[in-house]
Amino acid sequence: MGRALSYTVGLLLLIALPLAAAFFLLSHKPKGLLFRPVPFTELPGWAEDDLSRTLPALYKSCDRILGFPENRRIPGARIGGHARDWEAACQDVLLATDDASLRQVLEAHFQPLEVSVGGNPDGVFTGYYETLLHGSEVKTARYSVPLHTRPPELVSVDLGTFRADLKGRRIAGEVKGNKLVPYADRAAIADGALEGRDLELLWVDDPVDAFFLHIQGSGRVQMPDGSLRMIGYADQNGHPYYAIGRTLIEDGEVARENMSMQAIRAWLADNPDRMDALMNKNASYIFFRDLGESDGPFGSAGVPLTARRSLAVDRRHLPLHAPVWLSTSHPNPRGPMAEPMTFNHLMVAQDTGGAINGEIRGDVFWGFGEEAELIAGPMNNAGRYWLLLPKALADQAVGE
Repeated sequence: MGRALSYTVGLLLLIALPLAAAFFLLSHKPKGLLFRPVPFTELPGWAEDDLSRTLPALYKSCDRILGFPENRRIPGARIGGHARDWEAACQDVLLATDDASLRQVLEAHFQPLEVSVGGNPDGVFTGYYETLLHGSEVKTARYSVPLHTRPPELVSVDLGTFRADLKGRRIAGEVKGNKLVPYADRAAIADGALEGRDLELLWVDDPVDAFFLHIQGSGRVQMPDGSLRMIGYADQNGHPYYAIGRTLIEDGEVARENMSMQAIRAWLADNPDRMDALMNKNASYIFFRDLGESDGPFGSAGVPLTARRSLAVDRRHLPLHAPVWLSTSHPNPRGPMAEPMTFNHLMVAQDTGGAINGEIRGDVFWGFGEEAELIAGPMNNAGRYWLLLPKALADQAVGE
């Protein structure tokens, strides 16, 4: 979740999750990754989707791209080309005002590419959302769980800047003496490693809500006067993410087929004496920042996310800001879990996440509220996607 929101929930996310912020850098197309050009009419549900619902996401990404120097690479996979390759398409996207005009722009400028691995286009899609917490600017008997800002001594290192074979790898820590050493882990911070330094951004009333905020990467905190404060990902302590759902499955506490965010919450509520020990198995710890009056949490593409239209992807394989046609399904938030709902929509790749690894892998941002949580929590659904690239870039991607 930028964000990253890189950090998502859903069965796979609970077993090997994302964060708001992304740690993957661009790379060459991996062996076996194929792009097959198809007509728009081959996209499942193309004629039925209301494309205008994706305009807010497209506007944000195109504004961002048009602000780049023309020779700047689009972040993510190299098939995204440079800003100049998107200029004409983005200028016309910004003139689109409804479904019909956007449909014309996309069909005029873009070529859909089926993404597959050795001809297999099937993948897994999960969901994430913006959580609600209750908090205060001051510590009280009720509000006693801190959300921390980024410590100034935290050092993040992109190892790819030192060695080409380490591209996409990142570490973080702090300098002691003349050495970079690991930063405090979740258990140490929970035990008071940052106390007395005025690093508390806010105080919240529920340690489980705070834990899941670390997974989601962003959220809203309702203050005692009823106002909402939006907070988002600032940095991470450098320790690898460990999905506590894995422990519950391995220990026989929760059946694999029943694993979800809701199942983890229920277990934690039923086992308060074991709660801290389980959560501390995840040594990763997130630091937050105040997003002020932003119109949404920021993804790692550097733009606010749009509910149901922003997609977190693995940036080693897809470029950020690119339109993506997604065909999958999602849990029914008001009905039987065994009856998933079809989801065929135009999305925009605007985020990444620690668990979003793989060629056919994505994480749908569902937005804010109870329904978003009910969908994102258990979402772990098969699906496919098609990358939409400006036609010249699509020709190059097919020819590689």
